Amino acid sequence: MDSILVALASLLAGFVDSVVGGGGLILLPALFATYPAAIPGDLLGTNKSAAIWGTGVATAQYARRVQIRWQAMLPAAATCFVAAFLGAWVVTLVSAEVLRKLLPIILIGLLVYTLARKELGRVHAPLLSQAHERLVACAIAAVIGFYDGFFGPGTGSFFIFLFVRFLGYDFLNASVSAKLLNLATNASSLILFAAKGHVWWHLTLWLAAANVLGSVLGAHMALRHGAGFVRTLFIAVVSLLILKTGYDAFLR
Repeated sequence: MDSILVALASLLAGFVDSVVGGGGLILLPALFATYPAAIPGDLLGTNKSAAIWGTGVATAQYARRVQIRWQAMLPAAATCFVAAFLGAWVVTLVSAEVLRKLLPIILIGLLVYTLARKELGRVHAPLLSQAHERLVACAIAAVIGFYDGFFGPGTGSFFIFLFVRFLGYDFLNASVSAKLLNLATNASSLILFAAKGHVWWHLTLWLAAANVLGSVLGAHMALRHGAGFVRTLFIAVVSLLILKTGYDAFLR
């Protein structure tokens, strides 16, 4: 029964994650609630081991239908991989408590900006030359990739917002690019967790299968309904992130 419950959570997480990120909001709490006596690192590693499959399938599904700007995103993905690994290493040395307090405030600013700019991300109109776009994409990847390895919540949402705001992407194209970079950060984190023995491989098969199914459904919905659907779900997920991170930072 426990495996079925967390598999259902993984399915829903895959759906949300494939569109705007934030699947960890669903699957991680389900794992912690179902296995309260487990070592936290084991549950974090198991979450990554499932999510990487859903993210990979969603990225492939998007790539067949949406023109990813590979000249910018492949170097950014490589940057993300290294930055996430570095972030995961640094978090073993210093506390993330200050960032925990700042995160809900940063997310509120992001949400207010998105709501105030009604046309933000509705039209795909890249702003920069190829060389400049590659440089900005790698800079975003370095900062958010490090953040993902160091702390993590809202990584997909940060990628999407920054691609929309600074590269001129619409929400659909920003989400597709974010999936590719999330794939790199997930791979980096998973290597670290697996090397330290923090993955429950016996549970990964069920969670990964459910996550992939959810990801396929989510990518289908995003491709069918376009940037407006992604924007709406983005606002909903960021709102939930504000509530969750605010509770963790100030009320827990």
